[in-house]
Amino acid sequence: MLLRNKTLLACLCLLFLSFVTLLAHLSSRRSGSSTQWIPPLKGQPVEPCPDKRDWLAGLDLTYPIRYAHRDIIVNPVADLKRTSLTKLDGPLFPDFQTIDVSDDSKVDLHLCEKPLVLDVPAVAQQSGNASHVVFGISTTLKRLDNSITQLLRWLPHTHARLFIVVIEKEQVGEAEGMERADAVAADPTEKDELQARMRSLGMDVTLVEPMGLQDMFSEKYFSLIKIMYDNRNDNTLWMGLLDDDTFIPSMPALLTMLAQYDAHEQYYVGGLSESWWSVTHYGMMGFGGAGIYLSIALAEVMVSNYDRCKDTSYANAGDIRVLECIYITTETKLTNERDLHQIDVHGDLSGIYESGRMPLSLHHWKTGGVDDKGYNLPSMSLVTNVCGTCFLQRWQFGRDLVLSNGFSISIYPKGNLKGANMEQMEETWNQPPIVEGSNNRGVDHSLAPIRPKLILDDEKIQYRLVNTAVVEGGVRQSYLHTGLGEDIDSLLELFWMEGMTVDARDIEASQGGNV
Repeated sequence: MLLRNKTLLACLCLLFLSFVTLLAHLSSRRSGSSTQWIPPLKGQPVEPCPDKRDWLAGLDLTYPIRYAHRDIIVNPVADLKRTSLTKLDGPLFPDFQTIDVSDDSKVDLHLCEKPLVLDVPAVAQQSGNASHVVFGISTTLKRLDNSITQLLRWLPHTHARLFIVVIEKEQVGEAEGMERADAVAADPTEKDELQARMRSLGMDVTLVEPMGLQDMFSEKYFSLIKIMYDNRNDNTLWMGLLDDDTFIPSMPALLTMLAQYDAHEQYYVGGLSESWWSVTHYGMMGFGGAGIYLSIALAEVMVSNYDRCKDTSYANAGDIRVLECIYITTETKLTNERDLHQIDVHGDLSGIYESGRMPLSLHHWKTGGVDDKGYNLPSMSLVTNVCGTCFLQRWQFGRDLVLSNGFSISIYPKGNLKGANMEQMEETWNQPPIVEGSNNRGVDHSLAPIRPKLILDDEKIQYRLVNTAVVEGGVRQSYLHTGLGEDIDSLLELFWMEGMTVDARDIEASQGGNV
């Protein structure tokens, strides 16, 4: 009898321990802990220490290097809001390990960690439905061909329509004291072939000839309003004027912004230049590279006064012609959206890309930077294939490391992270022109609050993204810090993988516009 009681008691204890373990497991799952480990998903093996590093051969590295790697599994969470900075207690990487794959890509990685789960805002599939938006661009065939890579990052399969005024080339000359255009029409066969190629890539584009071949570029740009309006349909609520190098990081985020405004009212939505000098010189207008968005109600008025606007303006910039037409035909003024970026500051733009703010557009990215090689936004943003709107999102790991996703990983070795207000943008760019007599220090109206620039390799050690690739199972990012003096280079790598799929019905999607 005593033996039976002991056996029964032991069984009850085991059941109780199993129940407590199960509760703890479920609780950790509900808490959304970002440091939990989960098993392989979707049949893809998760190897914490894979021994092959054959892709490193394509990165033009000097060996040996200090190396660390981490896999990240994305966990989309409904109703989770993107914040400027998400703080996590644990480290992102294991300790560095010195490797040399110059002769053999097989490496014994004995310092590694299991995959890390990161929560990101879930994005419903239908939130990218832009069937109510028509876009317009004026450019040359060559520039358009070179822009396909960036258009592929945000336009395909969104149901947005894009009308493009194309010519072969344009030279600006002067006749009788007036600027004139000497334009060459696009070859019809080349135009049709390029249109067919873009459509085969999922882009609803229509290449059109200019209304006036010898019109100035600014006139061709302004004519997009009439072209888009004449091609509207019953769904059309917004018309967006873009440059051929206007980059939209997230269509859902852009549509969410437009959804704040009733398109049946007159709205002129755009972004001011970051440079106060440019604003005081050109006016309180939407700067074209940031993207200009006209509600259907405002576009109707502008098109009904199209000839009057065209004939009374002599501006040599298309965005100024848009401003002038609005001012002479309506009482509408600019609705400034700070996150539509013209990017009129120069030099090192790390402060902008590391700010944690979600940009709605970025411009002037093909040139500039410390080395004047520009910023390869199409490549930088590839991680959104896995994590939705996480491009340039920031995570802080421990006390001294910040990941600015798709741009950099920064380590703050002297406690500078603790003393920095990370809600302020680091002033890394060159000082813009100052407006005499103004209290605006140059960018206060656009990028503030700002904080002083840190000294690289002293107060901040920055690993910049040098390569990213979509590969089987996810997206791989490589961040490099070049060694100083006799020190060797250091490489940090992240491999992003999709986690669970969220049913779009569980997420309230923004349809854009009020009907």
